[in-house]
Amino acid sequence: MKIFRHRIDLVTTAPIEIIDITAQIREIVAGSGVQNGLVTVSCLHTTARINVNEREEKLERDMLTFLKRLVPRDGDYLHNLAPIDGRDNAHAHLIGLFMNSSETIPLADGELVLGEWQSIFFIELDGPRPKRGIELQIMG
Repeated sequence: MKIFRHRIDLVTTAPIEIIDITAQIREIVAGSGVQNGLVTVSCLHTTARINVNEREEKLERDMLTFLKRLVPRDGDYLHNLAPIDGRDNAHAHLIGLFMNSSETIPLADGELVLGEWQSIFFIELDGPRPKRGIELQIMG
């Protein structure tokens, strides 16, 4: 069994942002030489997440609206009274309760096994941020 690791660094530009990382992951998988196995995509942050969903412009706008309504940024949150890093970001941590910090996707014949409409997203919940990290582990 071969294990291949790779890190993706991103810059985010919005308070809540959905970034399609599918093409980057496909390129890294192709370079790994692994043909059959699994790729685990892990977010290295508590205020950002990884998600598999449909890439469609209006749906992505609906997702942003939903997340902003689910947990409003200006809520009365105890975490914001004394944030560890100076950021009033309780809303981002709370939204994260409903999402995954990682996704594992099968590989077959060197390709990601995704449905016709599925894409892999990095979802920023507390941006903008100058540096965000995603760890990939490809095994097979």
